[in-house]
Amino acid sequence: VMVWLRRCTHYLFIVVVAVNSTLLTINAGDYIFYTDWAWTSYTVFSISQTLMLIVGATYYLTFTGVPGTATYYALIMTVYTWIAKGARFSLGYPYDFIVTPVWLPSAMLLDLVYWATKKNKHSLILFGGVLVGMSLPLFNMVNLITVADPLETAFKYPRPTLPPYMTPIEPQVGKFYNSPVALGAGAGAVLACTFAALGCKLNTWTYRWMAA
Repeated sequence: VMVWLRRCTHYLFIVVVAVNSTLLTINAGDYIFYTDWAWTSYTVFSISQTLMLIVGATYYLTFTGVPGTATYYALIMTVYTWIAKGARFSLGYPYDFIVTPVWLPSAMLLDLVYWATKKNKHSLILFGGVLVGMSLPLFNMVNLITVADPLETAFKYPRPTLPPYMTPIEPQVGKFYNSPVALGAGAGAVLACTFAALGCKLNTWTYRWMAA
């Protein structure tokens, strides 16, 4: 009974984390709307996607112990996002933001690290965290370049407006040295290691809670 109870708890955790990952990344393409703050929003959204992907993928990966499950987790996130974006599309919002599976390549790198280091958890946290953190902003930019036309989207759909005190005076000057990918990758590489460690720790906490 305890084995099944523990297993069901794990699966419940996976579903909860995957759903929350999707909810937090569902607007990750909307930096196109914020024309004045586009790169700033892009960087923040890239980091949030990186962290939500790696915490769930690492949890799932270390739970099963099978390389490949991180990619499967990213696929779950992708499908959830397609469904949620579809629901949003029916309300009149564009569907061309995060329809490409931007999480899959980063999750593949995570699986590769786990497999290549013979399931070494500390290597997974350090190397996997760095690789996911550095790669996702890059794949996110590929998504932006290949899928959405920012100008077309900006004129075609209504977008949120900023209050006057938040409107930048010189919006295009010196914005992160015009390198949102580099900033997102740098911050993501540091933060993703922490969240990978959290994903691993979730397993320990769950087992201790179930054993009590």
